[in-house]
Amino acid sequence: MHILDKETLIMTQKKISTTRMPILLWALTMGMVLLCFLTANAQTQNPSAAPLTLQQVVAIARAKNPTLLAAEQNILSVRAQETQAGVRQNPYFTAYGTNVTNPANSNTPYMYSLQLARLFERGQKRRWRLDSARSTTAQTLDLYQDQERQVILQVKTAFTNMLLAKAALKLATDNLADFRHELDISRERYKTGDLGKLDYERLDLQLAQFETDESTAEQNLAQTSDQLQTLLGYEKPSSTFDIVGNIIPPVLTLTLPELEQRALTARPDYQAAQVAVRVADANVKLAYANGTTDPTLEGEYDHSGYQNSFGFYATIPIRIFDRNQGNKATSKYQAQAIRFSEIAARNQVFSDVDQAWVGYTTSKVLSDRYQGHYLDEAKDVLAIAQFAYEHGGLALIDYLNALQDDRSTSLNALTAYAQTWIAIHQLSYTTATEVVP
Repeated sequence: MHILDKETLIMTQKKISTTRMPILLWALTMGMVLLCFLTANAQTQNPSAAPLTLQQVVAIARAKNPTLLAAEQNILSVRAQETQAGVRQNPYFTAYGTNVTNPANSNTPYMYSLQLARLFERGQKRRWRLDSARSTTAQTLDLYQDQERQVILQVKTAFTNMLLAKAALKLATDNLADFRHELDISRERYKTGDLGKLDYERLDLQLAQFETDESTAEQNLAQTSDQLQTLLGYEKPSSTFDIVGNIIPPVLTLTLPELEQRALTARPDYQAAQVAVRVADANVKLAYANGTTDPTLEGEYDHSGYQNSFGFYATIPIRIFDRNQGNKATSKYQAQAIRFSEIAARNQVFSDVDQAWVGYTTSKVLSDRYQGHYLDEAKDVLAIAQFAYEHGGLALIDYLNALQDDRSTSLNALTAYAQTWIAIHQLSYTTATEVVP
């Protein structure tokens, strides 16, 4: 038996350790890469726990909304038609031979022929095809921007609805906490005989309404959160998703004429209608170009026995009948119809802006009333009623009515704020610009 000494054993262990070191480093590196990939993938699939602002939500929707991503691919497919429209006619090459087994000095010597032919387009067909395709691409891009405008409006509306749900939940939670505190005081009064059983139980029954308000607000918040996350392109809604924003709407400094001018300049649907006129004009020119005849020129080389010869052919269609007159008339009528459509699109721009402006001014007046008068008044009435009831100067039914008025006024104020925000988003939508200062 061969026995290793101590020094040889130590050297062997060092060699094994040195051999394994690169493997361990490779495994450690791959593990770290895999961990980073899984972390990044999780961050992509799951929304961030940090509250998002309206601007951040809109940016995420532009980058990840599946509807917009599909529309972007449609733009690329339409742009590819520009390449197809610019293709040129390829030449044709023909080669054939006869009597190839016969010698050159026979009565029927071998013969072969080479022919090269090409069709030449006239009437600038390629130019008008390219013009039509490029105008169609520009129109499709405008339509994509219009679709993006609609998606952004949906996102802003969902954001406002979630912001309203958050404010309503906070209000319901605060009201429930305040009423429970009031109920605890009433319970002590009932135990000491200062409050009758009927009045206490009616107060206790009122607690169910406050608890129902809180449960309903929680449900609305969860549903509006899911709707917003779906618009943002998240695969699965997360309960940690949150947003932040001011529920009280700002005051707009723009006037109606300024908004109308913005809309005429930036509205993608109106721009698409204008580009559609260029597309129609290009199609008219293409229809007339397609009516021109295209000659075919051919060159030929022949070799028969000891003889060589060259020749050429020219083929030109004779236009006895105009076989494209129907297409010409159709394109002209379509172009005229599209011009009327452009006028209709322009009129629609003014109508949309005016309606959105009326919606904003009406809702803003109502929200200002709540913010500047009704909310404070409802709180003041409730405070007086609560003090009077606790000191025996007010009937229970009047105190409960004051509670109901305060709850409904606060909820109506939040709804008025949200409606004003939605009206502002509608103005941004109709003008295709951001109107919030």
